[in-house]
Amino acid sequence: MESTDNTAVPVGGSVTLTCSVNPSSSSGWKYYWYRDEKSSEALTTQDAVFHSNGQISVSQEGLYRCRGGRGNPVYYTEDSQSVRIGKTGEFNMKSDKFLIKEEDEEQKALTCLTFMSSNRPVVTLYPNWSEIYRGETITVRCEIHGGDTEWDYEWETNSMIKAPNQNEYRIRSASSSNSGNYRCKGRMKSSQHKTTEWSDSVTLTVSDNKPRPVLTVSPSWLSPGASVTLNCEVEHPSAGWSFYWYKAVPDLSEKSSSYELLPDGSGTAQDSYIIHGQTHTAGYVCRAGRGDPEYHTDHSQPTFVWSADVHSAASLTVSPDRVQHFTSDSVSLTCEGNFTEWRVRKFSEDGRLYSDCRRMTGSTCNINTSKSDTAVYWCESGSGEFSSAVNITVQNDGNGPILVSPVHPVTEGASVSLSCSLRTQKKYFPMWELKISAVSKSDEGFYKCQYSGRESAQSWMSVKADVSSSPVWLIVGLVCGVSLIIILLLLLYRCRTTNSETFSFTYNKLFIIQIHKCIIRSI
Repeated sequence: MESTDNTAVPVGGSVTLTCSVNPSSSSGWKYYWYRDEKSSEALTTQDAVFHSNGQISVSQEGLYRCRGGRGNPVYYTEDSQSVRIGKTGEFNMKSDKFLIKEEDEEQKALTCLTFMSSNRPVVTLYPNWSEIYRGETITVRCEIHGGDTEWDYEWETNSMIKAPNQNEYRIRSASSSNSGNYRCKGRMKSSQHKTTEWSDSVTLTVSDNKPRPVLTVSPSWLSPGASVTLNCEVEHPSAGWSFYWYKAVPDLSEKSSSYELLPDGSGTAQDSYIIHGQTHTAGYVCRAGRGDPEYHTDHSQPTFVWSADVHSAASLTVSPDRVQHFTSDSVSLTCEGNFTEWRVRKFSEDGRLYSDCRRMTGSTCNINTSKSDTAVYWCESGSGEFSSAVNITVQNDGNGPILVSPVHPVTEGASVSLSCSLRTQKKYFPMWELKISAVSKSDEGFYKCQYSGRESAQSWMSVKADVSSSPVWLIVGLVCGVSLIIILLLLLYRCRTTNSETFSFTYNKLFIIQIHKCIIRSI
């Protein structure tokens, strides 16, 4: 016995032993295992766990050896060197080379017994992201727990780029070539015949597509005193992202926008951001970052919050002044304010943002309406100002009516008329009218009209406060409103219903105003 190797084996664990016959090109061998020097009975499945390729796992103490056999009658090699598994987990081997020479007339056979440690390594990803993006940095680690043994490391991967034989593989600027399954094992530096088992595989996926987050705003339309909440959503939201928040500033020269970081909007842990005191139309953008060095996503598409406030430095007028229009109507959108450069922007029903008007003359955008022109419109100046926003709805039913209602909010106390219009051979026939002599906040809501079973689209009529009104005028308006309701109720009993065509207004789905030869209001 030339030398003895001592290796720590976890108490209560198991040890994997491998028996092989050299040269490795020889085949047909079956392996027989024995415990204790005097025993001539081979081990059975009650004594050990048998694996393929001449491997067994044992947990009992004893002196183990093996030999190979093949053919009929069976030809046996000599026994291998012995391996001792002690009570305390101490592992003793009689030689560094565990090779026994066996000769016959045809070949030289060498029986080899090797040891496999029960310390199974674990592959980890740091940071622990199962999917990363092109350009990110990630580290793949092989960790072997227990004991103070020094190890050499061996990696196995089906990725296009092979890992080095180190316990840590740092991937800088990852690409799809790094995608694959990774597993590792350890080999003792003191004896290259002593190895661990292979670890379980860990899958790393590298996407070549740079992520683009999606920004949502709530509410989409501003109301006085309301806060605006921005939410930035990115794929795998729990995977260590921090968020950056920007205001979109119009850049007419580039037909796009530049981005200004919002106050305290750099690297927030939360995926939401609240804006207080917003009163005008504005656009916002977000992006996300993670890792060290930090990797950034693309910027999100700009998302807008709209205001109907016409007191901003820039304004938008619509001619004809109504929300709803027939197909092939000529509609003009005019930007107004002390600016020389303008663009009209459009956010369509299908969620697309358009930056250019097809026919822009000076500060006026001319539209020959089609169904695709149903959208929200606003102006942006070369100085970065936003106008109020307006809704435009195009009626797609050539035989149906449209509701004629104001584009901009109506001031409390003012009078307003809502009417229904039909078009026959490109001639317009305004019919029946609902007049509100003193508008109040309770009149705000959705309106639509109906003619001969055909309905118009519904449009929102917004009512804004009159900052110049006094309490006296508020009382007068209240009295007038009550008086109007009393008059309408009296008319209910005096009106005779005829067989003429029926026309109706629907208000907030609660009140229906039917017009025959007189106005009847029913609840």
